[in-house]
Amino acid sequence: MLSVEKLGISFVSNDTTTKVVHNISFNLDENEILGIVGESGSGKSVTSLAILGLLSKKTAKLNGRILFEKEDILGFTETQFRSIRGSSISMIFQEPMTSLNPSLTCGYQVLEIVQQHTSISTKEAKAMVLALFEKVKLPRVEIIFNQYPHQLSGGQKQRVMIAMAIACKPKILIADEPTTALDVTVQNDIINLLKELQQETKMSIIFISHDLSLVSQIANRVIVMYQGNIVEQGTAFEIFKTPTHDYTKALINSKPSLDKRLLELPTVTDFLNQSINTSVISTKDRTLAHEKLYAKPPLLEVKKLKTYFNTGKSWFSEKEPVKAVDDVSLKIYEGETLGLVGESGCGKTTLGRTIMHLEKSTEGTIIYRGNDISRLSKRALKKLRREIQIIFQDPFSSLNPRIPVGKSILEPMKVHKLYASDTERKEKVYEILEKVGLDASSYSRYPHEFSGGQRQRIGIARTIALQPKLIICDESVSALDVSVQAQVLNLLNALKKDFGFTYIFISHDLAVVKYMSDQLVVMNQGKIEEMGDADSIYESPETSYTQKLIGAIPKGI
Repeated sequence: MLSVEKLGISFVSNDTTTKVVHNISFNLDENEILGIVGESGSGKSVTSLAILGLLSKKTAKLNGRILFEKEDILGFTETQFRSIRGSSISMIFQEPMTSLNPSLTCGYQVLEIVQQHTSISTKEAKAMVLALFEKVKLPRVEIIFNQYPHQLSGGQKQRVMIAMAIACKPKILIADEPTTALDVTVQNDIINLLKELQQETKMSIIFISHDLSLVSQIANRVIVMYQGNIVEQGTAFEIFKTPTHDYTKALINSKPSLDKRLLELPTVTDFLNQSINTSVISTKDRTLAHEKLYAKPPLLEVKKLKTYFNTGKSWFSEKEPVKAVDDVSLKIYEGETLGLVGESGCGKTTLGRTIMHLEKSTEGTIIYRGNDISRLSKRALKKLRREIQIIFQDPFSSLNPRIPVGKSILEPMKVHKLYASDTERKEKVYEILEKVGLDASSYSRYPHEFSGGQRQRIGIARTIALQPKLIICDESVSALDVSVQAQVLNLLNALKKDFGFTYIFISHDLAVVKYMSDQLVVMNQGKIEEMGDADSIYESPETSYTQKLIGAIPKGI
């Protein structure tokens, strides 16, 4: 159905040509799911954008052929591409917030796609959109149909994107990190949904993901990409059970284990250099560390916190508020990592944002370092913002597209009067960029010049630049491939050890949360479902909800 032949992709900027994909070739058969894995910047996403004709003809130079149903589409005009986008070849993008129009309701955006490619009435199209929303497990579909993207959680926005992509039952669906923002249970639902749709319509899928366990569950064949080259390809079983390339072996072994807690996660470089640290944190060491940790007074205490959102009024009565955070109480100790997990929309992110005063609490008390910070003046809030920082879930929308990333990192240092001069601040920015796995040349580049994973690293760099006391990590590694994820998790742990940082670690990846956390809080519908030692909860979860979450973790082949 699709054949990519010796595809090469280069980008031209300021008379400099950078080749990012090196003459790769692969086929996609009818009724097949092809997985593409590799590190951030390996060329996975840019290859998929080339297939859809979404690369700028001014800056991108392509060679080779892309045959769709035996016709070379590489030379298509924009008008020709529009005729096949959405109807014949569709795509689920990696970052839903930047892919959805913020000025249009979610329902209208999907409705528009349906009406563009079909001749059904508006009433029939709306019924079809509502059915699609139910298929992708969105709650309150009638309400969400009339809501704007900013009113939805990250996982809910991603599900709207999936509904949009599958609306016209395309022949080829390119899924670029389609479950990045989703919790494990909804992730399973989406994977099953894609499989059902494929069987029903004989649709072929290119499934791009950094989650190798997930790819092993859905893909028939797998391509492994590294620095713009295909280094290995074969059936899913061959790739994951008998990999031949060292890079593939490294990717498979970089994900945190649920069985043991390594002192340091291995990275691709460690595997390639055969310098893996196999030291394990013992139960005894962990117990002793916790005795010291919890002997001190808490750094932050949340008491009976409630954050409710009004959804407006109906003709006859006021609608019930959405109870995003509903009577939550917890303590966080200095030097601790508190893991926060739960399904999309459970209130994890809202709790973090309320602590940061990015959302206004309805009731309750927040005590930080012994002081009530529930209601603060602007001056006091500015001081608090330096001490409590957040790494946002969507890196692209949290970075100013008009400012080079170096300046974005330097700017908060200047606002809070850190260091003596801009020269000194710039040197610190270079150090931080290196710590998060980016080189000095990144300083003068803009956010759109980076991959999704690289942008997330920039967001982390900007947060740690102020050396805060408490960092709220809101899905801070969700966009990263497993190797870079390992680097960042090791970095966060090293920074915690060196500077005494305290983390609230919010994630849908339960394996990562278990690895990072001392205590674990499981949230469900705005309330705390279960709370306790992370290892104990994973070994013997008490509630059926927690059992369901842990049972949904992808285990691989």
